[in-house]
Formats: sequence, C-alpha cells, structure tokens
Amino acid sequence: MTQESMPASIAGAVDLSALAARHQQAQAPQQAAGGSATGGAAPGVVIDITDADMASLVELSDRVPVILAIVASWSEPSAQLAPVLERLVTAQRGRLVLAKADADRSPQIVQAFQAQSVPTVAAVIGGRPAPLFSGALPEDQLQDVLAQVLEFAAQQGITGTVPVGDGEQPAEPAPEPVPPLHQEAYDAIDAGDLDAAIAAFEKSIAQNPRDADAIAGLAQVRLLSRLQGKAAEEIRSAAASSPSDVEAQMLVADLDLSGGHVEDAFGRMLELLGTLSGDEKQDVRLRLLDLFEIVGLDDPRVNAARKRLTTLLY
Repeated sequence: MTQESMPASIAGAVDLSALAARHQQAQAPQQAAGGSATGGAAPGVVIDITDADMASLVELSDRVPVILAIVASWSEPSAQLAPVLERLVTAQRGRLVLAKADADRSPQIVQAFQAQSVPTVAAVIGGRPAPLFSGALPEDQLQDVLAQVLEFAAQQGITGTVPVGDGEQPAEPAPEPVPPLHQEAYDAIDAGDLDAAIAAFEKSIAQNPRDADAIAGLAQVRLLSRLQGKAAEEIRSAAASSPSDVEAQMLVADLDLSGGHVEDAFGRMLELLGTLSGDEKQDVRLRLLDLFEIVGLDDPRVNAARKRLTTLLY
C-alpha cells in the first residue's frame, strides 16, 4: 500500500455513513471506544476498537475526522508508530480521534480497509474511508498527513470536536429519532447479524418504497454480506482465473467499491454488462444500481456511469 494524496483518496472513497445509527451520534465517542484509552492520551481522543465498533466509528466521523490505525502487538513498526500518533492526535485537543484496531482481533476491519501489512493507517471523514499510508513514518511526515486530514475535513464541513476531559466542550444538539426499522437494522449491524439487517431494511422498503435511506442502507449491507468472510486476494484470483464468471467479476467490483475505487468498480461492471445478454445482463444491471445507491445518486461518477449504462441497455 502506498501513500496517496489526501484530497484525491478521500474524495474517491465510498460513503458508509448509512450503516451507523443516527440517534447515537451524540454518544458516538463513548460508543466507539470499545476498549480503553491508552498511552496517557485524553479519554475519547485515542480509543481501541474492534469489528463490533465500526458502525459507531463511522458515525463519529460525521462530526470529527477519525484516524484509524490497524496495528499488531508483535509488529515493531506498530510499536514505533502508535505512541507518536497518539501524541500528535492528543495535541489537537479533540479535533481528531485516533482509533486503534488490533489486526489479529479485527479481521473485518482489516478486510474493509484492505490492509496488506501492519501498521496500516486510514482516515474516515463523513463516513468516507480512505487509505493514508502503511509502515512507520517520521514525525514531521505524520504531522503533514494529519494537517491534510484536518484541511480536507474542514472543506467537507466536518469541524466538530470530542470532549478531552476538561469540561470545555459544548453540549451536542439532540439528534432526530431514527425510524424503528432503521434502528433494528443498525442494531443488527452492530451485532454482526447482516441477514437480520437486510430483513429490517427490506421490511422498511416494503412499507415505504420511497424510503431512500433504507434503500441505500440495504445496498450497503448486501455488499458487506457478499464480502463477509472472503479475502481480497482470493476474490481477485478467482476473477482473474475465470473471466467469464459473472459472479466472480461482480464480487471484484464490490471489493473495489468497498476500498473507494469507484471508477474501477463501475468500469468493470459496465464492461461486463456489454458482453452479456438475458438474465445475466439483468443481474449485472441490478447490481450496478445497488452500487449507485452506495456511492450516492448525486455523485458525478454515478451520473457518468448512468449515461454509459443507458447506451449499453438501449
């Protein structure tokens, strides 16, 4: 994994925010803190997380940028990087949160962020994940990376803070209530029961076919379900060895989208669709519509892909 330009990498990432329970936003720092703050850092600013905390972490990123560090106790570069990151993040006085995930205890996080080595560091801003770097960087380079994260977050209107224990933080406004079926889906996601989350979103859509949040949430959970338990290298190897296997090719597109490679995912699906007919063509079209929902129907990349889809269908 190589270091990427911050604005470009984050702008290309996928919006995951529909997977978080909106009504928990005011308590997100505490909920995201599945473990205890470490290294003497301010509570709520440096936290330990596992797979079960991911939805809360995504939600937290709606109001404060999150630095996610995937580390391991046996990794010397992790041991070098972690204390420096903790100190630099703590110095921001709640403008950033550092979430540390143990690679051995958080396989879903490792897969979601396509971490090929430890440490791997990513940003999550407004529900959008983006790779930053892998390995241990010098302190001056780390400061530059954090400054870029803060700058891009400000451009996106993400300028909130989390409490740092000195009582100076203003109270958060009361959030709007979440529809019961949406909450049922979010709770199921937190519990790792993706089938139950899918069922809740489907029930919500059956009651209100125009429920845009449920439609987007359903598309996202279906993607997570398709990727659950599968290694990235296995997905890509299967697609490379069977180029005519429609399901294998669609799964690579899912993997690309989950890692923020939106144009790659759309391009693969559109090229595949152009080679098919009948039921297989319809399956690819429906899957592509799901991917559009995940990225957001107002995204210019979706608009461009829609135009090409129209020409391929008619």
